[in-house]
This record gives sequence, C-alpha cells and structure tokens, in this order.
Amino acid sequence: MKTKVFLFLFLILSFVQANAQCAMCRAVLENEEGQAAAKGINDGIVYLMSIPYIIVFGLGFFIYWKYFKTRKG
Repeated sequence: MKTKVFLFLFLILSFVQANAQCAMCRAVLENEEGQAAAKGINDGIVYLMSIPYIIVFGLGFFIYWKYFKTRKG
C-alpha cells in the first residue's frame, strides 16, 4: 500500500513540474517579435517526431522484403 501511495505522489509531483516547463516555453515564444525561435522549435519538433516513423517504416519494409524473398525462393 505504501508503494502505491509513493508512486501516486511521485507521478503527481512530476506532472506538475513538467506542466510548468511547457508554460515557460510558451510564454517565452509568444513574447518574441520575429517568431524565429518559435519557427525553429516547431521545425525541431517535426524533425524529432518524424524519426520514429521513418525507423518503423524501414523496419516494416525490411521485414516485408525478407518475408517475401524467403517465401519465393
């Protein structure tokens, strides 16, 4: 029971800290005049988001290619 309470409190406190970081980034990016930093951060997010999809697609293609290569010959 103590472990569940400790885990619950840890998760709640870590969420509060993570949520505060997002608000700080948003406040800094909204107050900038040229929006160059906001565009850079958005490009970085898209770049980081695309990498897992590329890896999963490559792995799926490799498995598909190996499966049909061994099945035909």
